[in-house]
Amino acid sequence: MKRTMNSAFFRTALAAVMAAAIPMAPALADGPVAVRAPADEAAALAADRASILAMAGDYKVTFDFRETTPWRADYTPIPSKISGGHESVRVIEDSPRRIVLQHLLVVPGENGKSMVIKHWRQDWVYEPESVLVYAGNGKWVLEDVPERMRAGRWSQTVWQTDDSPRYGGWGQWTEKGGVRRWRSNWTWRPLARRDAVRMPPYDRYLAINRHSPSPAGWIHWQDNIKMGPEDGKVGGKLVPFVQESVLNTYVKASDYDVKAADAYWAATSSYWAAVRAAWDAAIARGKGVSVAEVAETGSASGERLMAFADDIQAGKLSTSQAITKARAIIAQVTGN
Repeated sequence: MKRTMNSAFFRTALAAVMAAAIPMAPALADGPVAVRAPADEAAALAADRASILAMAGDYKVTFDFRETTPWRADYTPIPSKISGGHESVRVIEDSPRRIVLQHLLVVPGENGKSMVIKHWRQDWVYEPESVLVYAGNGKWVLEDVPERMRAGRWSQTVWQTDDSPRYGGWGQWTEKGGVRRWRSNWTWRPLARRDAVRMPPYDRYLAINRHSPSPAGWIHWQDNIKMGPEDGKVGGKLVPFVQESVLNTYVKASDYDVKAADAYWAATSSYWAAVRAAWDAAIARGKGVSVAEVAETGSASGERLMAFADDIQAGKLSTSQAITKARAIIAQVTGN
């Protein structure tokens, strides 16, 4: 009888401990955001917007890439790589529930003249109904965000240099340990140029992205599982090859040719607005889009759309001429 009572007590105590632990369980860590009072909701939205807008500015950027843990016995991680440069990040759209940031890479050119390369773009949308996600092999699809997970969250969609899609995800801005951060859900991403040009055995990343403001600027931290078909054939079973940690650090700086970035954007912003609209129309028509991936340029349209912008700035094409050409290229590579 005593043993039975002790067993019953143990089961009751264990159930109580498990119930207390449930809120900390990983499976529930990303549940719906708790309902907030209107004043608290407004304050949270304002804080989120401030964190996103704080990424705009002029920066010295360090890119730190490290393959860490191999997930296959036959794979050897490549050496770590650290690179960097200067980027100007500009707010090109700002409404209460949508913010768009354009990155412009500034590199030294010949005869002391700086060269500007339109870099990646990030679109932030509050409480999104859907997000454009990578589906593998040059395909992106519009994926619904679960309705119960929308409130209080932001999506981030990242676009390539020619405004073709790259990846998208959604998550919540939080503050823990005195640090504000946005963390995405698990997202699929195509290979970056640094990997694609090496023709590795993997062909995509399964990743979590984090963004945090810092006193010096901000950081973008990527936790990547490099995945690929087990048999090396398109459509084969996906398996993990290696874990990668990427830390992109943006430190405020003005010791570079910031004027070159602004001059480029002043000359080409109307062209790029039309390019964005053309991509958006193609995506809306197909509820997603397919664009062939190219190792060196990211997409089949990359080199040509970027060249048209350079021709506008050089006076070789008018903006309207470049827009007409760009629309034709986007129709060609998307098949619509």
